[in-house]
Amino acid sequence: MLQKKVCMLGSFAVGKTSLVRRYVDSMFSEEYTTTIGVKVDKKTLTVIETDVALLLWDVYGEDSHQSVLPAYLRGMAGYLLVVDPTRPNTFESALSLHKLVLDTLGPKPYILVLNKCDLKDQWNTLSNSIELLSDTAITVVETSAKVDVGVNEMFEALAIALLNTSSAASSEK
Repeated sequence: MLQKKVCMLGSFAVGKTSLVRRYVDSMFSEEYTTTIGVKVDKKTLTVIETDVALLLWDVYGEDSHQSVLPAYLRGMAGYLLVVDPTRPNTFESALSLHKLVLDTLGPKPYILVLNKCDLKDQWNTLSNSIELLSDTAITVVETSAKVDVGVNEMFEALAIALLNTSSAASSEK
């Protein structure tokens, strides 16, 4: 079985914890609780006939008072870059987090997650920010932890990419 560290990265209150809870525990809560530090969960899934254990690092949200520490990224195989399109400033945070990953670890597979699609009528997206981030992303996924849209697909798509990355790395040896 492959085991891969995946970080949930994004600004505060974009829904990282809710996405993990929906995926791991099939639960959603309207109550907002700030993540302090990092919370680690594990979920095993089967993709391309291979069991993959995802170690999900739900890293605290970045804001103007705190930024994500590079130490949380060590050993990361890939990440989910989560934004809340109802809050355009979360794209700026996503851009800085993406740059932090590149500066710390180099390119890693990631998915751009446009969360809260249940509030799509309130989205106020910055199309140039989406283009900048989606250019290097595996894919862009619209999700909602609240109504359970796109959550499983998002994690499965990243797991497949990580499996393909592992296969390519082992075939180069």
